[in-house]
Amino acid sequence: MNYKQNNICIKKLSSNFFRHRIRIINTLFIFLTIFSFTSCSDFVEVDPPKNLLISETVFNDPSTVESVLASIYYKIREHGIVSGRSGLTTLLGIYSDELDYYGFDINSAELYNHNIVASNSLLQGWWSNAYNVIYTANDIIAGIENSNSLTIDDKERFKGQALFVRAYIHSLLSNVYGDIPYITTTNYLENNSVARLPASIVMDNIISDLISAVTLLENTPVSGERVLPSQSVAKALLARMYLYTENWELAETVSSELIDMHTLELDINSVFLKESSETLWQLKPGDSPRNTHEANELIIHAIPEQRFALNNNLLDAFELGDLRLNNWIGSTTSTDGTITLHFANKYKATFIETESLEYSIIFRLSEQYLIRAEARAKLSNISGAQQDLNAVRNRAGLPNTTANTSNDLLDAILQERRIELFAEHGHRWLDLKRTGKARAVLSLLKPNWQETHLLFPIPESELEINPNLLPQNSGY
Repeated sequence: MNYKQNNICIKKLSSNFFRHRIRIINTLFIFLTIFSFTSCSDFVEVDPPKNLLISETVFNDPSTVESVLASIYYKIREHGIVSGRSGLTTLLGIYSDELDYYGFDINSAELYNHNIVASNSLLQGWWSNAYNVIYTANDIIAGIENSNSLTIDDKERFKGQALFVRAYIHSLLSNVYGDIPYITTTNYLENNSVARLPASIVMDNIISDLISAVTLLENTPVSGERVLPSQSVAKALLARMYLYTENWELAETVSSELIDMHTLELDINSVFLKESSETLWQLKPGDSPRNTHEANELIIHAIPEQRFALNNNLLDAFELGDLRLNNWIGSTTSTDGTITLHFANKYKATFIETESLEYSIIFRLSEQYLIRAEARAKLSNISGAQQDLNAVRNRAGLPNTTANTSNDLLDAILQERRIELFAEHGHRWLDLKRTGKARAVLSLLKPNWQETHLLFPIPESELEINPNLLPQNSGY
């Protein structure tokens, strides 16, 4: 399969962002003097330096490159679209039919009520943080390519990680904004006039970067805690992108490679522990507190202190006897006994004084079973699709599926994805969108629903900085 290679210029993402990056300054070694790191996992755990910018000297030693990559994983963990207080899990959860919102933040309420305006600060944060991460990844790629000090093995593993990050963040942006710039350079002179690319070309670029990352990471050992992107992680995203682009054969092939290499966690209570056998990539919590953002945001300790609660439609979707209902969902009742709310309890630890038992999981193997099941159903491989679907169902204590046609299996797989992947990185919303079911589901729950809500608006401030990003997405 041939994939388009697009050499496009990088847009001016925000005036402050690029003003601070026009001159790349040499500050990294000050940080290295203060913080002494000994392993890649330590880099992910310790907070990286603020205002970390990259100089050529960084690429003289592997440990300094690891430190810059640590800054990327820190940003992904703490801020923006992936994790943090306002990541995809919560915001796409309230945008779809997973979560109800009880907080008082106007910007979050706009998402919940489907009356978003282009000046929404949460969407601006997603955009600016994401392109900040991409900028750093591109700086790493350029520095590695120009380095005369790093070994070939080091160059490959660092470039592979950076390419994966670039592809991953672009994939999230494209899913929520549609047509976007695909950023492959740090040349600020080109940033002023960049335009958005059609989503199909963006997806081609994502897939091309991932194919390169898979090759580059081939000989990279997997970190013990799986906190660094490996070849398996690049393949996991590649399989997802093949599914999203309806390339069923390649989706089946890549997901099969992962299923053959890894083991599904059979204990339903161990799936979200940091040692889970099915975890492909997870983000290690910071020093304080040693717990996941997911637990902090989703677990309800008292009413009315909650911000989020599970929507009753999700609760009603569980089958009788599903172990996930009792083990992955908790409830809290108000002191007067009049209100009971349910919450996602996949991650169970909120306040911990010792080492965390849970890390934030980004990719896990059960998604790959469901990717392969869907691809096989589309390819009319009924028995193969049933086998993959049953692997997930049986782990949850459910009997084999009764679906025995391609269409029935596709419905059953979508239902299984809803239950298995609830409150995880917006999977439910993305599934409703890509399968064309968003209107049928959400128009009944969201009074303000419009067809144009399939995409979020490009942040207003970005359009003011760079009019070449126009036109705005329809409906905004």
